[in-house]
Amino acid sequence: MLYLMRHGQTDWNLQRKLQGRTDIPLNETGEKMARDAKEKYKNEHFDVCYCSPLLRAKRTAELFLEGTDTPIYTDDRLMEISFGIYEGVAESFNIPDCPINTLFNEPEKYDTVEGGESLKELYDRTGEFLEEVIGPLIAERKKVLIVGHGAMNCSIICRIKGYSVEKFWDCLMGNCELLRLI
Repeated sequence: MLYLMRHGQTDWNLQRKLQGRTDIPLNETGEKMARDAKEKYKNEHFDVCYCSPLLRAKRTAELFLEGTDTPIYTDDRLMEISFGIYEGVAESFNIPDCPINTLFNEPEKYDTVEGGESLKELYDRTGEFLEEVIGPLIAERKKVLIVGHGAMNCSIICRIKGYSVEKFWDCLMGNCELLRLI
């Protein structure tokens, strides 16, 4: 079985800033969210957890799995999509003609921005991870948890469920929400 969780809240989530690969830690609320999720899902047990190496995902995994014997491994292919020069920008929707907004409004038309990553690149790296790491574990009937990010998780959900890129953001998970995929 495969489960996904999105990291807990950060200050940049509150400020509506684009985080991407910028390594922002959980805030107090985010840490509480992870602890609350641990209690909410206390009957779920995992054989292994993979997470993004970014602080907000790694700390969420640590708090969520604290006191269990579930090993946690990081993998760079689980990092959030890079927003390039727009990382750290707040309220991008209030910036007329901001090209990053295409990603959120019409993902099928999004290419990339300077220093950023395209959806194809995101799909390629998460697809490689699913094939190389998750596929064999699922074949062994392992219960696997991935702790990641908004867009990164959306790419995994879309791939597994066969959704078109137009439906990309329909898959967005809430912070510390647990979703069983397969």
